[in-house]
Amino acid sequence: MTGTCKQHLIFDLDDTLVYCNRYFDQILDEFFDRMVRWFSAYGLDAEQIRQKQLEIDIAGVHVVGFASHHFPESLIATYRHFNSAYQRIGSDAEEAQLMKLGLSVYDQEVEAYPGMVETLERLRGEGHGLYLYTGGEDQIQQRKIDQMKLSTYFGSDIFIRQHKNVQALEGILQKKVLPRESTWMIGNSLRTDIAPALSADINAVYLKQEREWAYNMIDLDGTSKGSLHTISKLPEVPDLISRFARAPFQKRTLS
Repeated sequence: MTGTCKQHLIFDLDDTLVYCNRYFDQILDEFFDRMVRWFSAYGLDAEQIRQKQLEIDIAGVHVVGFASHHFPESLIATYRHFNSAYQRIGSDAEEAQLMKLGLSVYDQEVEAYPGMVETLERLRGEGHGLYLYTGGEDQIQQRKIDQMKLSTYFGSDIFIRQHKNVQALEGILQKKVLPRESTWMIGNSLRTDIAPALSADINAVYLKQEREWAYNMIDLDGTSKGSLHTISKLPEVPDLISRFARAPFQKRTLS
């Protein structure tokens, strides 16, 4: 890396390197359709169901983190809420259907974001340090990592955490002894990727999505020593990093 400074790049997995939210959206659309049919006599519409499920889902994630059981349980809790609201008699069979539906999201085939391989290949070839940091359960996330053969790029520097927050990120930074001025968090979640990175005074690249889970959307504190950059496509990362690597001591005002 003649004339450049090695950067340390921490990548999120879901909806940064591989698709995730769209599978949850597909399952939710099926859930809404099923609920509208079951509650047709009461005039319940999909938007009412959507708002209640989102409320229950977000409240639960704050408590249990990215536990696999939480999503199907949020569907059942939404179902129970409306049964109670309309004094409708529910059934174990219907709840079993919703549990099966919710869990099916984890059986979806993993699909890489466009340019994932090319992006990681180029960054590795340019000598940058690559790290993978994802939230969720070990078995589910490891299956995605294995299917995408991501250990090719990240080696043993793969970190799976039930909760993604500044404490978890700090643990990685300290374990790997990463210099903050040349370390980056790259992800799609303002809440779990970008805000913790800025709180830890490292740089952040926000991969903005057209349709984002409401849980991920928060306002950011502008007091960080790190720089924040917004991109719309994963393959934009290498050029952005290269500009910093060539001029690491200039004032960081790129966007």
